[in-house]
Amino acid sequence: MLILYRGENSFVIMNLYPYNNGHLMIAPYQHTDSTHELNSSSRSEIMELADQIMTIQKNIMNADGFNYGANIGYSGGAGIADHIHFHIVPRWTGDTNFMPVLGHTKVQMQGLQETYNDLRPHFDKLK
Repeated sequence: MLILYRGENSFVIMNLYPYNNGHLMIAPYQHTDSTHELNSSSRSEIMELADQIMTIQKNIMNADGFNYGANIGYSGGAGIADHIHFHIVPRWTGDTNFMPVLGHTKVQMQGLQETYNDLRPHFDKLK
């Protein structure tokens, strides 16, 4: 598993099926299917990590913007009952392309391991 960071209440991992290069997920250790059941320490840490991740991706990957959202519960795409995780997808102006529509595939400019290797040193510096 490509874990970039382990915090006190949550951890950051690479998405194995990324929408874009650098697509990361923040998952709390606490098992729940709703945000209101997360304790305040978990919610605070997740938001702080999201800010830090976006700063790293702006500086290292030159991201122009981000999609930030959550998969809540099985029907919401979490895949596992009592599980919630948050996605951070770096975006660049003009990064959408026709391959998902015509070819049912995504074009990734860099492999997962290479992206992990580029990002990991910056996550080692997080508090």
